[in-house]
Amino acid sequence: MPSQSVPASAEDGIRLSRLPSTFVARQTILTADKHVFGYELLFRDGVENYFRSFDPEAASQSTLDSAILMGVDLLCDGHLAFINCTREFLLKDYITLLPSSQTVVEVLENVPADEVVVASCQRLKEDGYVIALDDFTANDPREALTHLADIIKVDFRLCTADQCAAIVDRYGKHSRLLAEKVETQEEFVSAKRLGFSYFQGYFFHKPEVLPTSQIPTNQFNYARMLQAASRSILDPSEIENLIKTEPSLCYRLLRYLNSSHFGFSSDILSVRHALTMLGERETRRWVRLVATLAAGQNITSDLVLAALVRGRFCELLGPKILLGESDLFLMGILSLMDAILQMPMERVLEGVPLAQEYKAVLLGEPSRIGPVHKLMLAQESGQWDVVTQQVTQLKLSKTAVQEDHWLAMQWARNITGK
Repeated sequence: MPSQSVPASAEDGIRLSRLPSTFVARQTILTADKHVFGYELLFRDGVENYFRSFDPEAASQSTLDSAILMGVDLLCDGHLAFINCTREFLLKDYITLLPSSQTVVEVLENVPADEVVVASCQRLKEDGYVIALDDFTANDPREALTHLADIIKVDFRLCTADQCAAIVDRYGKHSRLLAEKVETQEEFVSAKRLGFSYFQGYFFHKPEVLPTSQIPTNQFNYARMLQAASRSILDPSEIENLIKTEPSLCYRLLRYLNSSHFGFSSDILSVRHALTMLGERETRRWVRLVATLAAGQNITSDLVLAALVRGRFCELLGPKILLGESDLFLMGILSLMDAILQMPMERVLEGVPLAQEYKAVLLGEPSRIGPVHKLMLAQESGQWDVVTQQVTQLKLSKTAVQEDHWLAMQWARNITGK
């Protein structure tokens, strides 16, 4: 049986029939101190359409339609939305359907910097839109637009270190530079040293190993847990749902059960299983102790938000996939615990009595839940060809998968109050 949780209809406050049949992904854009600056939004009307033929104009229009329907504020958690714009898209002023205070006009690399394009960007800038040039390279033909660009995006895979430094030196006095395709912590550090202000790439989800670290927490959830643990009749379902809203609690619970105080020999299959093994008295004691100690920590980080989306997405997929008693929520949450704790996944899992199939997939090894893990990562990053493959392998409905991801995003945002 899949673990119990608050029904989507109650927790998410939205009917499935109202959800758009659009595949959505967002790529995080960070500041130098790793705070979220914005998200580049990636939409497709369907993974098969994307896989078979890619039309930039249709993609831009789909992005706009979906952003209006789904809400930029929800999709970007109140941060800026970077929207890819073709020449036609700019000239027809489609982007003005989105609020200037939340929108970055990202001029694609194949847009010619002719007089009408320059005039269009000038008009948008005067209206309060942020102008960005995508995939800027050495000797870029869009030189006529650089004086209007608030942000210049430089692809680390297309430029050498010397070329990146030259671009920063030439344009950094009037534009902010954004390094994209930053894949490692070393590249992130290098880009900062060169003078880049913003950063986009998968390094965000890779751990930077530090001597010590604290898991970001949601203070409101700890207060709710203290209340739940103090009631005369303990409701295991309530405790389970509260634990699932806070990744650090999931991790702390598993570590607690692995202590010599208990000496359990069996693997943990779910949060409910863990609470059953703990028992009511020890559950009350553990909740009060952890909630009190952790209540003073910082508010939920954006990494934790991403972990919550992953966990809820996988949990919603669970009933549609025949995987026995596997708790896919736990797998989704733990998939980012290395980045949250800033330590390698091997070290994260050392003290956790987790079932082998979870450990295997989190360490990149073969596992029967591997296809779900691949689908989760592909959906998040907009790798629609991989989404197509995994949806087919798992015999899932493409529309249902997208609806689940949309519900997961809304659930996570409601939980964190972002």
